[in-house]
Amino acid sequence: MRDYDAIIVGGGPAGSTAGRALRAGGWRVLLLDKAEFPRDKTCAGWVTPEVFDALQVDRADYARGRVLQPIQGFRIGLMGEPACENRHGDEPVSYGIRRCEFDHYLLQHSGVETALGEQAREMVREGGHWHVNERYRAPWLLGAGGHFCPVATHLGDGPGGHELAVTAKEIEFRMSPADAAACKVRGEVPELWFCRDLKGYGWVFRKGDYLNIGLGREDHHRLAEHLHDFVAAMQSAGRVPAELPARFKGHAYLLYGHARRPLAGPGCLLIGDAAGLAYTQSGEGIRPAVESALLAARALLRHEAQTSGADEAAAGEYERALRTHFGRRGDQPQRAVPEWLKHALAPVLMRNRWFTRRVVTERWFLHAVPGQAALGL
Repeated sequence: MRDYDAIIVGGGPAGSTAGRALRAGGWRVLLLDKAEFPRDKTCAGWVTPEVFDALQVDRADYARGRVLQPIQGFRIGLMGEPACENRHGDEPVSYGIRRCEFDHYLLQHSGVETALGEQAREMVREGGHWHVNERYRAPWLLGAGGHFCPVATHLGDGPGGHELAVTAKEIEFRMSPADAAACKVRGEVPELWFCRDLKGYGWVFRKGDYLNIGLGREDHHRLAEHLHDFVAAMQSAGRVPAELPARFKGHAYLLYGHARRPLAGPGCLLIGDAAGLAYTQSGEGIRPAVESALLAARALLRHEAQTSGADEAAAGEYERALRTHFGRRGDQPQRAVPEWLKHALAPVLMRNRWFTRRVVTERWFLHAVPGQAALGL
């Protein structure tokens, strides 16, 4: 049995960020992931400058040999309606990345010991320690394995039909020279197209010669039909190649405003998509994953010296900090705009430059809220 201070299940942005922060605090950390890295990850793939700042990643260093597409505007519309394009100046407000590169980079720079290609099959809590796969032992276990994280399942109220999850399908591929020349989508201006029933949206992101196309909905009912119609419309408009080289891949995640699963248990914390932290309006999960990981590490490092009650103190601090930073969660009462009003206003608002810029882009997708500083340790 090999001993650690913490075992992290999941090597995405949440897991690698938590591992790096805990290692910087002097902890011995083991990170397990069922995949070998680099690995494909279903995701639209864009991050804000705040993510790079929180991770203390030099963008010039990252861009060497990797895709880093500056984004300076967005083209937004309601499906079947004209789009509204907004520019946000000369400085990038976001960046397009490839998750296979981004996640591998973060994991390599975390400095933690890894067990890649190994699934967390057995997790047993005994004598104040977690025993994982009968090989590893630690007082703390962090679940960072995404929506279907085995640690979330182990807590007893994880993935299942009781949760209203977003289901999405996406494809990312390198365009041929002919398709790249014909594609009307510009890398610096991604496109977001909202479903007419406002239950989701489709996207087309160009990252150099790579194109990412996808659609996600709160209700997976008729997802394939919605996706087919969206892709057909984009192909007719010359924004997507007529022939796609691969099949769409699916994934699921919880929106923060709907999530009710536990955030912590005895000697255990959930972070990132495992905790259901994707932004409610946009579904973006990378920034919440990074920020929740830093909040978790901060709570653990603050209470490591306590000899009694450390579990409860650290877990309590993490949950309070999370709710303070991200606001009301799905297990708390929330005010909602009536559906009839949203449907009546959407066609008008989605053609309005002020609304698409100030609300959809800056508030929903970029979270450029005054006073909300990036986290760091």
